[in-house]
Amino acid sequence: MLLKIAWRNIWRSPVRSWVVIVAIALGVWAVIFLMGFSTGMANSYVDSAIRLEVGHLQVHHPEYLTDREVQFVLPQADSVANLIAAGPGVQAVSVRTLVGGMLSSARGSHGLRVRGVDPAEEAALSQLDRKLVEGAYLPEGRRNALYLGKKLADRLGVRLRSRVVLTFQDLEGNITSAAFRVAGLFDVENNGFEEGTALARREDLNRVLGRPGAAHEIAVMLEDAALADTVATRLRNRLPGLDVQTYMQLSPEIRLFESQISASVYIIMAIVMLGLVFGIVNTMLMAVLERVRELGMLMAIGMNRPRVFGMIVLETLLLGLVGAPLGMALGAGMIRWYGRHGLDLSAYAGEGLSEFGMSAVIFPDVYPGMYVELAAAVLITAVLGSLYPAWKAVRLRPVEALRKL
Repeated sequence: MLLKIAWRNIWRSPVRSWVVIVAIALGVWAVIFLMGFSTGMANSYVDSAIRLEVGHLQVHHPEYLTDREVQFVLPQADSVANLIAAGPGVQAVSVRTLVGGMLSSARGSHGLRVRGVDPAEEAALSQLDRKLVEGAYLPEGRRNALYLGKKLADRLGVRLRSRVVLTFQDLEGNITSAAFRVAGLFDVENNGFEEGTALARREDLNRVLGRPGAAHEIAVMLEDAALADTVATRLRNRLPGLDVQTYMQLSPEIRLFESQISASVYIIMAIVMLGLVFGIVNTMLMAVLERVRELGMLMAIGMNRPRVFGMIVLETLLLGLVGAPLGMALGAGMIRWYGRHGLDLSAYAGEGLSEFGMSAVIFPDVYPGMYVELAAAVLITAVLGSLYPAWKAVRLRPVEALRKL
């Protein structure tokens, strides 16, 4: 009976009720979209860092990550890579020779790290071959070919087939130089990577180093990032003399970024819900003050104060139960649309996003449990917003209330 009375009461003033319902729906929609957008930005950064730089796992000489000196090469790197590739959950493995040095052209020079790779292995892991904008991705039969980021090429004033000189330290600690030709240019929407990394064939780089089989790093891409700790533990047991680390250990900023995004999402939810609380309090208090005589009559004929209190709370909950699903449906539809087609921000913040290693096209995403959390937040907000109006209702004295005009 109380539920039936509460339902009828909220539609006695349909305009006011719809204002509250629409406000709740828009608030829920805004939270879902902002959450999805924030998660999409986080995913863009994390995916870029994993795909282009660290992979899910990396294997190094135990002393390499301390100083990143070129002499700390992996023993029997190709055999180790084959062992890793044969394990469960492994999607791709790339053996890399890494040298840090200076790349010089006729117009200038710039410090960078050159990654010597097997083109097929690296393409399977980092998919850099798909980012080609000019030329070719480390073509067969072309000695000392270099694959450069477009921004670095513009900075050095080089084009396809331009001759550049790479100067670095060899395995004996001597400064050595080698001439390379630009074979292709890539654009990954990550300014730091484009300006700080170039790719060459591993055999060409090792020839200059003076050790054909040299390698400093084995990067591993897994079928699922959740397997990183499990696979890392297994590899540490099988490769006791090597340093095996997950992407979280190699790039702690990824964990920091994810935690900050998660915290900001809940802050956004709290701010929106706080705004809804004041709107609900205002509307329900108005509804109580307009029904003073009616509430006094109900209490005079026998409705006790707890039932009056419950009726006001129930009316507010019903408004939330109507508004929240509408907002969730609208938000879920928008997340699904933009999650499939992407939200292109290149006209507004493309360059700024590239500075932080994010794509200009954001694909919003929301984890399913968020809808449950948001529904609970709306219900809690509705209850909190109804407490003061309900308290005002039960404080009425029936005799005095009946005399109100």
